Amino acid sequence: MTDTNQQAKFLSGNLTKHIISMSLTSAIGFLALFVVDLVDMLFISMLGIDELAAAVGFAGTILFMTTSISIGMAIAGGALVARSLGENKPERATELLTHVLIVGVVFAIAFAWLIYTNLQTMTGWIGATGNTQELAISYLKILIPTMPILLIGIVASAALRSHGAARLSMMVTLVAGVVNAILDPIFIFTLDMGLEGAAWASVMARISVAVTAVYYTVRRFGGFSGLSFRAIARDLRPIAAIAVPAMLANVAAPIGGAYVTRAASEFGEAAVAGMAIIGRVTPIAFALIFAMSGAIGPIIGQNFGAKQHDRVREAFNSSMILIVVYVIPVVIGLYFLREPIANMFNAQGVARDLIFLFCGPLSLAWIFNGIIFVGNAAYNNLGHPFYSTWVNWGRNTLGVIPFVYLGAQYWGAGGVLVGQMVGGIFVAIVSFVLAERLMKKAETDQIEVPEDTEFSEHQRSLKIQHLRR
Repeated sequence: MTDTNQQAKFLSGNLTKHIISMSLTSAIGFLALFVVDLVDMLFISMLGIDELAAAVGFAGTILFMTTSISIGMAIAGGALVARSLGENKPERATELLTHVLIVGVVFAIAFAWLIYTNLQTMTGWIGATGNTQELAISYLKILIPTMPILLIGIVASAALRSHGAARLSMMVTLVAGVVNAILDPIFIFTLDMGLEGAAWASVMARISVAVTAVYYTVRRFGGFSGLSFRAIARDLRPIAAIAVPAMLANVAAPIGGAYVTRAASEFGEAAVAGMAIIGRVTPIAFALIFAMSGAIGPIIGQNFGAKQHDRVREAFNSSMILIVVYVIPVVIGLYFLREPIANMFNAQGVARDLIFLFCGPLSLAWIFNGIIFVGNAAYNNLGHPFYSTWVNWGRNTLGVIPFVYLGAQYWGAGGVLVGQMVGGIFVAIVSFVLAERLMKKAETDQIEVPEDTEFSEHQRSLKIQHLRR
């Protein structure tokens, strides 16, 4: 291996250690954001105005769509950078990252403008009315214009992970969490800005994400390439080939979540409250599962680019084992903490029953969600990103609607939760089989690593020009 390929750190070394290191550092960053989000909601609730919490809930649905665009671009950037590093093309990785950022920012500006000019209509679609709707709109008018800034931070952070700089990527999210946590009480209470204060604290957190991620990218990995519209046009197709299906895949989650919430609402506000509490506990309890999908992608991508297919399979199989090893003790911990969790949220009646149901053997189903997450990362980095689109939509339609409907009919509110969890088992089986098929195709050279012929010619011409000088 040449010295120029030192950035592709996942081509050698113990894969299990790589996965654990990447996942743990990512999980710490995620936890910081999840906990801050929880505290943010607590601060808003302390203002004593019922409409405020509901307004944030409605706004969150709109913001999730904008975040899915950023995540889709980040998946594209991360996969393309990792693959180029595996091919021993660090300059190409830098160029691709630059082009993903430029394309992403342009798209984010257009998408943010579209949403900003239709906030009244969109918040109405999701059920916001009256003063609650006006509060949600005022909150969104502050945050929506910062969508391009958030995209820069998320994409650059994904590139750091693709280089194997897990700690730097973690620092990006930790800095954002600290900024938000410090500014929230100052803006909300000290400056008496209320809900708008929470929004401005989030704006500053987004700016900190972008600045920190770009700073580390420039300092450690050479920054970005020069601006070339011809080169950007050349890379539109490979960028869109991953980014578009990744965006579509991320949009599926709120569809399934909306159906679950509606089904739970048939059993009263307590059932909805119970599901909401579970929704806040889940990302904290299973943070490592969420993080693993982002951690395994660069590892698979680099080794696929280097055609080290044995390490691709080993990384995938190690992830499956780590998911089981992680979920089982977490489930045991949830079981013993189910009463303190319910008491912390003052949950009574059906809400308490749902928490007790989730904090037990039922949450073992998160093993199957983990399989889906890792499978999606494999598809995106093995050249078949649309597989993740179909799997995610399958999970949030066929893997939710019939199971939740039947569960509600037979077991009431508890059946809604059971149906949501059980439906993922069948989708996970399909996801695992698809990943296995892709890895076998890769091993028999039925999946081609795209040749960058135009880039190679461009590089060759630059060298010739340099020699002539």
